[in-house]
This record gives sequence, C-alpha cells and structure tokens, in this order.
Amino acid sequence: MSGLEAVTGESATYSLFEDTVQRWRLYRNECFENVLSQPYSLTGAFCHRFFDMHICWPDALPGTRVNVSCPWYVPWIDRVNKGSAFRYCTEQGAWLVDNYTNESWVDHSECDEDDMFLQQQLVKQQILSTFRLVYTAGYSLSLVSLLGASLTLVSFRKLHCLRNYIHLNLFGSFILRAIAVLIKDALVDNLQPGNGNVSVELRATDPHMATMWCRAAQVFLHYSVLCTYHWLLVEGLFLYFLLIVSVFSEQKCFRLYLLMGWGAPLMFVLPWIIVKFLQENSGCWRQNTNMSFWWIVRSPLLLVITINFAIFIRIMILLISKMRSHQVHNTDFRNRLTKSTLILIPLLGVHEILFAFVPDEIAKGIVRYIKLFVELFFGSIQGLLVAVLYCFINGEVQNELRKKLQQWRMKKNLRKSHRHYCSDQREKSDSTGQYIEMGTRDDLESPNTDEGLLNTLSSNQGLNSEISELPRQASEILLNAV
Repeated sequence: MSGLEAVTGESATYSLFEDTVQRWRLYRNECFENVLSQPYSLTGAFCHRFFDMHICWPDALPGTRVNVSCPWYVPWIDRVNKGSAFRYCTEQGAWLVDNYTNESWVDHSECDEDDMFLQQQLVKQQILSTFRLVYTAGYSLSLVSLLGASLTLVSFRKLHCLRNYIHLNLFGSFILRAIAVLIKDALVDNLQPGNGNVSVELRATDPHMATMWCRAAQVFLHYSVLCTYHWLLVEGLFLYFLLIVSVFSEQKCFRLYLLMGWGAPLMFVLPWIIVKFLQENSGCWRQNTNMSFWWIVRSPLLLVITINFAIFIRIMILLISKMRSHQVHNTDFRNRLTKSTLILIPLLGVHEILFAFVPDEIAKGIVRYIKLFVELFFGSIQGLLVAVLYCFINGEVQNELRKKLQQWRMKKNLRKSHRHYCSDQREKSDSTGQYIEMGTRDDLESPNTDEGLLNTLSSNQGLNSEISELPRQASEILLNAV
C-alpha cells in the first residue's frame, strides 16, 4: 500500500462487501462462459444447469447427488476451500424441491461462514472504525488550521515572499487532500440504506450517475494526494537550493515550482484514469485487480519520499557542520539540532520513510494495523503540524499579528477616550452655558476618522495623562494601519 491508500484513508474504509461483489461478478461471468453457454451433452430427462445467484450448477442425471465446490468468491474461502454444496436430481429429471419453502433444495452448510470468521471481521471492523474516527478528526483539524494559516499569510503584505508563496501552495494541497478524503467518505463509505444519505438516494434513482460521482471522488482523491507529495518535494528542493546554491532566480524557480506542484501529478493521474477506464472499468475504481496499474500512482509517491529523505539527510549534515564551526555549546547544539529536526520532519514528510517500502502484500496481521495507524494518523495531522510550525508560531507572523493587535487596542482606547471627553465637555457646556470648541464638526461626527480623532484628543490638556500611556508613534501607526 505504501503511500496512497494509507495516506488517503482508503484502507480504513475499505469495503469487504464491494470486494466480494466484484469477485462474485467474475464468478458469475465464468459460470455463463464455461457452463451455461456450452452445448448440452445429455439427452432425455435430466436436471438442467443453472446459476442460483450463489453457486453454478451443472447438468445432472436423474437420481443422482450433485456436489459442487464452495464458490471461490466468498471472503472465508480459506476456511471452506475443501467443502462442497449439494443438490439432488430426482428420478423425474428435476431438482429436488423443499416442501416447506417450495424452492429447490440445497445444502451449502459446508460453505457457510463460521463463528471464527465473523469474530475476526467484527474485531477488524471495530479497529478500522476507530482508525476512521482518528483520521477524520485529524483531517478536520488540519482543514480548519490550514484555512486560518492561509488567510493569515495572505492578509499581511510583509509576509508576501517566495518562501511563503510556496507555503501557501503546500497549504492549498493539504486543504484539497482533507476535502477529498471527507468527500470520498461521504460519497463512498456511508452508502447505507435508510440513513438519509444523498448518495444512497442518487444510487437508487440513477446508479450510473452515482458510480460517476464515486469515480470522480476517487480521481480527485488521487490527484490531491499526489499534489501534496509534489509540494512537499518543492519545499525540500527550495530549502536545499537556499542552503546550497547562492544565486538563483526566484521568479523562474517559482514558475517551475508551480508546474511541478500542480502539473506533474496530472502526468500520473491521467494515465491511471485511462487504464482504469479501458481495463478495470467497474465499481468506484477502488479495486486493484492488476497491481501493475496501481504502480502508476504509487511509484511517484515512493520517488518523492526517497528524494525528500535524501534532502533531509543532506540538510542535517550541513546544519551539524555549521553549528560545530560556530563552536556552539553542547546543550545549545543538541537543542538547536532537535528543533531543526522536528521542524523539517513534517515539512518534508520524512516520517513516510518508515513504512514506504512495506506494501500491504507483505504487511500482515498486527504489523499491517500498526503501519496503517501510523500512516493514517500522521498523514491526517501533517497539515495541522505544517500550519502551526510555519505560520502560527513563526516569528514574522507573530510580529505582524502583534502589531495588528496593538493597532486595534490603540484605536479602541482612543475612541473610548474621545467618548469620555465629549461627555465631559457636554456636561460642562450644559452647566455653564458656554460652547467649547473641540476641533472641527466633521471630526466630532466621525469618530472613526483616526487622524481627526487623534488631533482632537491631542489638542486638549485634560487627556494628557491618558495619551501619555500610548506609544509615541500612535498617529503614525494609526494612519499606516492596514
């Protein structure tokens, strides 16, 4: 699985029913081709071949007992692969009928699922349901934090630079991925009758349209995940060039980065769409009967993970050499190195290397669940970590937010002081019958005009004590407020 299925939460919501239906269709097609469509070899009275929607039955001679191996499409075939189902062909050349149900009698008890299999499926479903709750919460938190981080970087002009432009695109790719996972879960995994789901109603009225929406969600999911990985690669390349290459054109590089982050994934998604449409055009395109097709979208993820891990190692070596050259104390050296490592891991997706080359074909049992949880958990909160580390606790961002907060508090204090002053002057005017001139009438009627408000307050000696508490450059900050 290495990457795409676990990263997108595909495996946690994997449908056993959908896989069984797919295998059942193959079994049914084989029955029609190899049994039902063949010319009859028996003559006279005999029991005719048919498919009872469960098992494919051949022709049978009168008075014989027919046994057929358990169908290979059932999920528990490993436990019943030696079992058989039975029917009786009566002397009259007709299948035996059950007197209670008035239907053809059949004994498929040897092919039925056992309690052990049901218990295993129940435990598996409980584990996957827990995983789903975890990654749904993670993607929801990531989505909210990424939207806030993107709005913050866009709002302040002083934060507009190449580095933050790249961060914004990375945030955008994580936002798309979170939305794609949530949409996929809503359209594909919650199709339970009677729960009021729109997709269920759509499937009931127009199955073809429901399938198209399901496939569109799957394509959007693959594209968003590939975009996320390619923008992680862009972050790694940008940081590497920034540390290693002394001179490079930011404008040209940014155009190349945009093409790499949003355009390169199409080079893999479009061929995958064509292959699925021509070779495996069934269901929601979630099944991978031919794993070679799956490598079309899996291989670029492994390549990006490998490149970013190499960049991470190279940057860490460079940081260690620079810290040692500046004769940093051992404590400071360890602290800085640890901080740099923790910051780079989510930015470059280094944690993906843990299970990147351990596909589901190899991972079995408890190892598979550990792998799945690690990839789902860290994949879902990676956007949250990136937003926090590269926006909310960033020094430049905090300075801009602090300035904005100071400006807001200053305006609030000035308006409050102005209201108090006006109230005092009105009381004096009423008691003495004299008119006190306080600036222009427009200034008094427009308290939101910061410049006039500041001039009015500054011209009165009664507020000197309050104004002295404000910063010296209050007027400049107010007039230059964004």
